Amino acid sequence: MTATIVLALRIAMAIALYVFLGWALLTLWQELRQQANNLARQKHPRLGITFRTGQDQLIQNWYTETEITIGRDRNCHLPVTDEAVSAHHARITFHHGQWWLEDLESTNGTYLNNEKLYVPTVLMTGDEFKCGDTLFGVRIESETSDKISPTKRLDTGGPP
Repeated sequence: MTATIVLALRIAMAIALYVFLGWALLTLWQELRQQANNLARQKHPRLGITFRTGQDQLIQNWYTETEITIGRDRNCHLPVTDEAVSAHHARITFHHGQWWLEDLESTNGTYLNNEKLYVPTVLMTGDEFKCGDTLFGVRIESETSDKISPTKRLDTGGPP
């Protein structure tokens, strides 16, 4: 008789343990899903990139994507006709609440404010970066303002 009671208690304890573990995992899963949904809804500031084309025409593009590739390839978000630019030259990404610029192992390198880029670096409004012979200006739209600030004059002289 006592053996059956002990067996029943062991089975009840095992069931209670599995119920507790299931409840804990379900709670963690729900919290992770809620946090992922909050991050997905989080707004990020638009990024404005200004550059001159080969015909010396000033172009300003605004991006809402969180990843922008720059290069000669037509599939890049920002295709450039400059022959000194690699097919996939640089990438700009938004993460950790900031815009980051990184060189994609391009042949001629990427320069941020006249300094060669070796690691991904944070971008700020007013920064200039150079891919090949093309100089780009950066504007980050402030989250509190819908007004787009005027662009900075691009200096197209010489190498960095």
